Amino acid sequence: MTELRIEDLALPAADLGPENPFPSLAGAGDLHASVQCDPEIPAADRAYIGFGNAPGCLPYRVQDGYTRRLKPGHLQAAVLENEVLRAAFLLEYGGRLYSLLHKPTGRELLEVNPVFQPANLAIRNAWFSGGVEWNIGLVGHCPFTCSPLFAARVEGPGGTPALRLYEWERIRGVPFQIDAYLPDGSPVLFVRVRISNPNPVEVPMYWWSNMAVPETPDTRVLVPAEHAYQMGYGGKLLRVPVPEWNGTDLSYSTRLDHAMDFFFRIPDSERPWISALDSRGGGLVQTSTDLLKGRKLFVWGQAQGGGRWQEFLSRPGHAYLEIQAGLARTQYEHLPMPAGAEWSWLEAYGLMQADPEAVHGRDWPAAVQCVQRRLEALIPRQSLEREFRRGAEMAESAPQEILRRASGWGALERIRRKAMGERPLCSGALVFDDSTLGPEQEPWLNLLRTGRLPPGDAAAGTGSFMVQREWRDMLERSPRPAGGQDWLAPLHLGIMRAYAGEMVAAREAFQESLAARRTAWALRNLAVLERKAKRLDSAGDLMEEALRLRPDLLPLALECGAMLLEAGRHEKWMEMLSLLPASARECGRIVMLEGRAALLAGRLDRVAQILEQAPTVDDMREGEVSLSDLWFGLHEQRVSRAERRPVDAELKARVRRDCPPPRFIDFRMGSQG
Repeated sequence: MTELRIEDLALPAADLGPENPFPSLAGAGDLHASVQCDPEIPAADRAYIGFGNAPGCLPYRVQDGYTRRLKPGHLQAAVLENEVLRAAFLLEYGGRLYSLLHKPTGRELLEVNPVFQPANLAIRNAWFSGGVEWNIGLVGHCPFTCSPLFAARVEGPGGTPALRLYEWERIRGVPFQIDAYLPDGSPVLFVRVRISNPNPVEVPMYWWSNMAVPETPDTRVLVPAEHAYQMGYGGKLLRVPVPEWNGTDLSYSTRLDHAMDFFFRIPDSERPWISALDSRGGGLVQTSTDLLKGRKLFVWGQAQGGGRWQEFLSRPGHAYLEIQAGLARTQYEHLPMPAGAEWSWLEAYGLMQADPEAVHGRDWPAAVQCVQRRLEALIPRQSLEREFRRGAEMAESAPQEILRRASGWGALERIRRKAMGERPLCSGALVFDDSTLGPEQEPWLNLLRTGRLPPGDAAAGTGSFMVQREWRDMLERSPRPAGGQDWLAPLHLGIMRAYAGEMVAAREAFQESLAARRTAWALRNLAVLERKAKRLDSAGDLMEEALRLRPDLLPLALECGAMLLEAGRHEKWMEMLSLLPASARECGRIVMLEGRAALLAGRLDRVAQILEQAPTVDDMREGEVSLSDLWFGLHEQRVSRAERRPVDAELKARVRRDCPPPRFIDFRMGSQG
């Protein structure tokens, strides 16, 4: 009999820490922001490449306050269990499917991370590996990947208990829900997803379900495709054959040197599915109804940097690869979702057991057909379609019990829409009640009810952010108090305008805020705009003043250091270090920035000392090579001095060949650096 219950999951965990108090005006720096397409990719498959890209994670805050200090922790999990499968979902972290255990064999179908360790791989910075991550809205991982979702108990098809996970996604302005259930005796976990666009305009939409599975030399990824679109870390999307490419069988991830993506082009007539199977032909299989047409393989690669990333995210011995399923063909596109539209599909996850000789045979079509036959026996395509239709009533049903509440933003939007006579945010299937409203929403409720944003305490910060057009219109109309003492409202207007790309108007608003009160908040925001405009000296001056006002803010110190170095003012940065509290001076990224400044100043002994101390940059960014670049820079200068010759291309190439960086600082994902 199927059961739904709440459990505590005990494992070593890093504290997520405080969110960054500054708005992300510069964006997250997507590795694939600019994608060039191979001419061999059909026009229909690249029609939406680059469409709908968002300028950053606003209105969400950046989550960069974590460290790498693990301590005993407890994560709240919702567990669905029947006679065949046991599925555990992390309610505090995006509803991630953490574990999927096949009970008759005792086999775990996913890569279960033995620790909770955030790292900088998402649009909001914090991300962690393992399990199945649900990604909605935009490229760069889900804004909720390290934040809670609402969780509720609902009645599933046939009366089986179902887990509903849901939230309101603020960038696209859409509610979404995930209904997971396990009918009695079912060999597959069903996951029904629904996204609704309650807006009077089209919105760009994105969804990918990312599944981490154990990576071994004999794990083979199978999918009904004969070619794929490949992306390394060079910005070009190539059409490549499957499975043999450049003399390598790409379906075995350990045969690939560097990190890369393969987006498999499944023919429209074929059933969409993907599987990762071991030497005995066993492993996870995922399939879906046809709307979820994309399938992908991601690998870290076997180079030193890929291995370092795997350890950085987990512990040695927990190598993984990702198989993924999405709405579009690739992850460099969003699809236009019409006003008032609703998109739904059904996914199924279970154990695949196929003939190992066929699975690992040289005949790729035969291997695919073998798995496809076994998939039809596990969950026939027509049965999945019937199950999808059967779940329509469940998707509309109200929750029987709220198991966990999340943010108050859905409640605030519900109240705003009612006050303005707009279409309701959602049906009764999703409950965004007033009990979720809190201090983050209070100033905006005040703006809605009184037409004014309350005056803020500059010492406490700026509060939560808004970029939604309706709230901006309200704030633009808001009267200013006499005497020009309102620093907070123009600050928020500046953030809204900058998000919309109106940089001149944003600058005027930040200057208005500064005229009312000289705060580190407005100074920093102006500095970001100056940097965008390539006025690096002005940006450095503003950041220096901001840091002198608030040397206690580590995120400000980090931005100040990076900006001063970019402006060529390394001596000033080394001087500013004395302002920082001891705890900030010990931060790995602060130490790395000091190392970069020392290198520019020619203080090679200090650079060597810093590298010998093995600084740990807690939020090392995906694709970032700062530490290995510091290593190479030190050795280039040493060789240059010893041989009395300039640092030219030949010398750099020789250093990269003869002086490889130690493993602990090598995060190179491809051949960069």
